[in-house]
Order: sequence, then structure tokens, then C-alpha cells
Amino acid sequence: MREPLIELKDIYKIYQMGDEEVHANDGITLTIYKGEFVAIVGKSGSGKSTLMNIIGALDVPTSGSYYLGGEDVSDMSDDQLAQIRNRMIGFIFQQYNLLPKLNLLENVELPLLYAGVGREERRERAMVSLERVGLKEKWKNMPNQLSGGQQQRVSIARALAGDPSLILADEPTGALDSRTSREVLDFLKQLNEEGNTIVMITHDNSIAVEAKRVVRIHDGKINFDGDVNDYAAII
Repeated sequence: MREPLIELKDIYKIYQMGDEEVHANDGITLTIYKGEFVAIVGKSGSGKSTLMNIIGALDVPTSGSYYLGGEDVSDMSDDQLAQIRNRMIGFIFQQYNLLPKLNLLENVELPLLYAGVGREERRERAMVSLERVGLKEKWKNMPNQLSGGQQQRVSIARALAGDPSLILADEPTGALDSRTSREVLDFLKQLNEEGNTIVMITHDNSIAVEAKRVVRIHDGKINFDGDVNDYAAII
């Protein structure tokens, strides 16, 4: 029996814009199991970024329930959400979000520092992470000494350092050329083969079809959820 990692039930996120109510997420129910590689795809304004913020414990729904690893995240305080993010989620962002004044090792150590991991163990785990992405030799370098693809690999190393239950990748190839994008996508696939659960947010169908399962969002609702081969047949 596969074990659910993410369980969203009847999720609504409603914003008040003047007199109008905007339903950014309009009754979304979705289960993602441990070990899956899922792409959430949708055009700008579809509600996919709102959904990503809820899955990533960056925001809470207006109504509905969200369980991450069996814990109810739906109405947690900001402090509780921060703890969940730090313990369970590794983020990979489009713009890498590396701190320019820290070297690579210090950047990768950051989530472990916030988690209260001791200095020796922190350093060791960060080095192992850099080795996994092929950048161990460059640990003393500053982010501005790297190419875009290398910087994204550092951000992947940072996401992996805390051994998260979920890797959440937000447009991970958005700032990269096609060859470097290919490398990053291949790396995400490799991580998934090693058992990591990956949820990738993208507006680009050619990126979405790299996952094994595709969830398409349109006007705040899911209008496709299925195997990548079935999705590829309809786009």
C-alpha cells in the first residue's frame, strides 16, 4: 500500500479584490504519494503558484484540509509553518536564492543552521550534498563565480542537505538555457529514482512532461490529473 505524503482535501484560497472575491484555488483535492515525481502545470493566473505556496507551507488555505506526512498543516501558525518547512521540505527556486556573501558550503549549510544542527555535522552534511551535485571541489567559491546551472545545482544541494520528505521545485529551469535545463531535469529524475518525492511547478508543458504524473490547474481547479503519457497525448 502506497503511503500518502501530501493530502489536500477541498482546498479553497479566496482573496478579496475590492468588491470581488477571487478563488485562486477553487475546491482542490489531491493526493501525492511518497516517491512520486509530479508536475503541477498551469498558465500564469491559473492558481498553481497559490497551490505551491500551500503545499510548501508558505501559506494556509481559506478552507479545506492539508496533511503533510500525516500532520495537519491547514491552520498552523507562522512559527509552526516555519518548523514544518525546515523539517520536511527542500525548496528549489527559479532564481536560486543563494546568499551572495556566503560561499557555497555556507549557503548549503543554512537550512541545517536554522534546524539547530551542530557545526561539525552541518559541515559534513553540506559537503555530502555538494558532492551529490558534483560541486564538492568548489565549496569555497562564491555564488557569483558560478554559471547559472552550477548555481541551481547548489540550490539543489541546499534542498537536499536537510534530508527533506518533499522536494518542491518552483520553475527550476526558468532562468536556464536549454542544455543546462536538461542537466537540471535529469538530476531531478535521478533524485526521484533514488526515492525522493518531487513536486515541480511549471507553466511549460515541455518541462511538465519530464515528470511521471501531471496535474494541470485551470481557473483554480484541477482539469487533468494522470500519467504523463496520457497527458502527452492531449497537449
